[in-house]
Amino acid sequence: MTKNALTQQELLALPVTVDVVTAGRAFGISRDGTYDLLRRDEFPVRTIRVGRSRRVPRAELFRVLGIAEADGPREASA
Repeated sequence: MTKNALTQQELLALPVTVDVVTAGRAFGISRDGTYDLLRRDEFPVRTIRVGRSRRVPRAELFRVLGIAEADGPREASA
């Protein structure tokens, strides 16, 4: 576990995709732990390779963490 785990408010404010370290923080996993799980192909959500980096869709995080997309911040309607 990491001391830098994301709060619910931080989770709800995430962009459409996040880097794997941020995704790991959502699960309370340290940076080193995140990369170790990726090397063993045991990271808890699907990742997308973009060039040499990997990204995690916010929808995947929310699904595994049991957060409904509708729980996210809403834009003001005119």
